[in-house]
Amino acid sequence: MSVRPPLPPFTKETAIQKVRMAEDAWNSRDPEKVSLAYTEDSKWRNRAEFPTGRQEIRGFLSQKWIREVEYRLIKELWVHSANRIAVRFAYEWRDQDGAWFRSLGNENWAFDSSGLMQSRHASINDLSITADDRLFKWPQGPRPVDHPGLSDLGL
Repeated sequence: MSVRPPLPPFTKETAIQKVRMAEDAWNSRDPEKVSLAYTEDSKWRNRAEFPTGRQEIRGFLSQKWIREVEYRLIKELWVHSANRIAVRFAYEWRDQDGAWFRSLGNENWAFDSSGLMQSRHASINDLSITADDRLFKWPQGPRPVDHPGLSDLGL
């Protein structure tokens, strides 16, 4: 069995660490790497899609990052409890035609005792933006440590 520290029960500090680890993994745009943070039978709700299990999650993420080019994400802790974390997030991306978007939303996560995510419920809204409106312009990969977070950016 895989163990993914930090483990529940979460403190504020370990919840923030878990959120940043998730953000960094998603910014890698590596479906295999990202899927390893979820239980084998993890259940998701992502907009109107409901992938279940790592294999479906990998397929979902592979298709997502084909559609959402130049994807860059920031997550921020909203609240936590013993084995649950709620985050708010924003990500910017462009479609195959070059149109830019900022997607904003909330996620609710539940973890098993080994720190793997058992469930993820995401509610997301897309906002059309211009290239000049972009706020997330770091090179592809993890957000730089000195880059502002959502609250600092007024999002």
